[in-house]
Amino acid sequence: MKSLSIDRTLPRFLLLLFGVVCGATAVIMIKAGDEHPYLVASFRLLVASAVLFPFFLRDLRRYDQHYGWKQLSWTILPALALALHFMSWIVGARMTRVANASLIANLTPVAMPFFVWLFFKERITRLEILGTVFTLAGLIVLTGANLGLDPQGFRGDLICFGSMLAFAVYLALGRKNGSRLSLWLYMVPLYFIAGLVCLGCALFFVNPIKAYTVKNVLLIIGLGLVPTVFGHTILNYSLKFFRGQVVSVTNLSQPLFAGLMGFVIFGEAPRSIFYGAAVLIVAGILIVLSASRQRTSLPASADAQRTH
Repeated sequence: MKSLSIDRTLPRFLLLLFGVVCGATAVIMIKAGDEHPYLVASFRLLVASAVLFPFFLRDLRRYDQHYGWKQLSWTILPALALALHFMSWIVGARMTRVANASLIANLTPVAMPFFVWLFFKERITRLEILGTVFTLAGLIVLTGANLGLDPQGFRGDLICFGSMLAFAVYLALGRKNGSRLSLWLYMVPLYFIAGLVCLGCALFFVNPIKAYTVKNVLLIIGLGLVPTVFGHTILNYSLKFFRGQVVSVTNLSQPLFAGLMGFVIFGEAPRSIFYGAAVLIVAGILIVLSASRQRTSLPASADAQRTH
């Protein structure tokens, strides 16, 4: 029985790694395109909601209560936070290096405890504070280097940091709201509403009814399918077999995959300062994740979505 369990664990972990790689492609496809950021964010979310809609219908048939405006309202605030995250993430990612953007985006495990405290008054532990200090030190090293070497990259780093905070708010809200419904009854309307919000914002800057290049259309579809549908879904699936900390820590390898793809595709070799900053940031996140073992685990609906 033990050998059978080991045999099943390896392919499941490899599948988890595949999901992480899928998430890492987001920043690559974002930088490869030149469509308006708000339109990209909108269409990415709408594509994902359309692909996942059959799962929503399946869960709706199984739902033993009336699904109405009350249930839909639980998705509105998280959808606004997710819309803000995707719009700002695309803007920031196009202004800085792939490795930087991916690394900053994965700071959510550090920011989460503070928003959980803010929304739910859960105590922040000393280890979580210590982990945050390490991570912020790494972020200062990373962005400080860009401030001196690349002012646009510095602004991009700051925008990515703000985008990460919006994503942490989205996850914190999902901790409460996501546990009230099944995964797809919560996520599919959330994706759809967030997509509409992004589209509404885009209307102030660009007319969405226009000709699109084949390249941008393929990249948008790719964003909706690979990092959103496949990446998020595999992480959610992996939580059935691994602890949330295992999934989160494994997801920390995303910047490495993104940095490698950025080097191969765009020739963006990470600066030497990146590696020192990465050590500090990863150390901080590992400390925070270690501290989380002493607390009640987040629900699967919140834990599972720590990827782009």
